[in-house]
Amino acid sequence: MKKYIHEVADWHEMTYDNNVLHDPLIEFYKVQGKLFGKLDALGFDVQNDLILYAVSEEVITSSEIEGETLNRSSVRSSVAKRLGLEVAGIIETPSNHYTEGVVEMAIDVTTHYLRPVTDERLFGWHCAIFPTGHSGIRSITVGAYRLNEMSIVSGAIGNEKTHYIAPEAERVPGEMKIFLKWLENKQEIDPYVKAGIAHLWFESIHPFDDGNGRIGRAIVDLLLARAEDSSKRFYSLSSQFLKERNDYYNELEYAQNYPGDIGRWLVWFIGCLTRAVNASELKLNKAKQKAVIYEKLRNITMNKRQITILNKMIEGFEGKLTTAKWAKINKCSHDTALRDIDDLITKSVLQRSTEGGRSTSYELYDEITK
Repeated sequence: MKKYIHEVADWHEMTYDNNVLHDPLIEFYKVQGKLFGKLDALGFDVQNDLILYAVSEEVITSSEIEGETLNRSSVRSSVAKRLGLEVAGIIETPSNHYTEGVVEMAIDVTTHYLRPVTDERLFGWHCAIFPTGHSGIRSITVGAYRLNEMSIVSGAIGNEKTHYIAPEAERVPGEMKIFLKWLENKQEIDPYVKAGIAHLWFESIHPFDDGNGRIGRAIVDLLLARAEDSSKRFYSLSSQFLKERNDYYNELEYAQNYPGDIGRWLVWFIGCLTRAVNASELKLNKAKQKAVIYEKLRNITMNKRQITILNKMIEGFEGKLTTAKWAKINKCSHDTALRDIDDLITKSVLQRSTEGGRSTSYELYDEITK
C-alpha cells in the first residue's frame, strides 16, 4: 500500500541530495543576475512598469490556475493604486470584492515580506480571497483551518481519480505549527530551495477548505522577496506555473506520493523559477519600448478605448488590428471604433497597414516605434 508524504515518519525533514541542485541553482543565479543587471541600468518608469506587470500577473495567473478568471484591467488598476505606481497607459477600472481581496493579499506579501507568517496572518489572507464565505455556491470555513477531510480528486463523478489525501483535519493545527516555526527559523539552505520546500510542505498539509494553491503560491512569493530582500517583484512564478500547469500538478503529486526524497520536485521548481526570470526579461524589452512610445505621445490626448488598444499593440497584439477587432475588444459600435482609429491616424499614432487583405488593418505609426 502506497504512503503519502505526511504518513512517513519524520516527513518534515524533506530530504534531498544537494548535488542534484548544483547545476539548476547555478543556471538560476546566472539568469537572475542578468535580469537584475539590466534593471539597474533602467529608469524608474520601466522598473515600475515591470513591477506592475509582475504583481498583476501573479494575482491573475495564480487565480487562473484554480479556474478563476479575473479582469486584467481591474487587477492592474488595483495594484497600481495600492502600490502608488505611476505607469503610462494605466486605466482606472472598477473591480469586485474578490479581485480586491486577492490583490490585497499579494500586496501584503510583497510589501511586508519580513513580517512573520502566523496563523492569524494566513487567516487574514484566507478571508481576503473568500470575502463572502463561499467558494462558488459552496459555503466553506473561512479564516480558520479546515474541519473536514481533504482529498485531491479529478475526473467525472463515478470515475474519479484520487491524486492525494491530506492529513486528517485534527492534525492540521499541529502540522501548521511545525511548518510555520520552520518557515520563520533560519536554516543553512539556499533561500530559493527553501521556497520550493515550503510550497510542497504547505500544499501537502492543505490546511484550508479552499484557496490552498493561491495561499501556497503567496507564501512562495513572500520567500522570494525575502531571498532578494526587496519588495519589488520583477517576475511572476505563478505565470510560469500556469504555462506548465500539467507538469506543476504532476511534480507535486509525484513528491506527495513519497518517492523517497524531494530532489526531483526541487529540480523542477528551480528550473521553473529560471524560466520565469527568462520570461520577465522578454517582458522587460516590451516595457522599455512602451516607455519610449509613451514619452513620444506624452502631449497627445487619448480616450480609454484608444489607450487599451495602444497597450495591446505595444505588448504584442495577435493578428491584425481591424475596425471589427477594435469594436469587439472595447465593446463599442463599428462607427465609434472607426472614429477612434481615424483620430489616432490624424494624430500620427496609427497608420493604415500596407499589407493586403480583405479588410483594412492598422499598425503603429512608423515614427513612434523607432
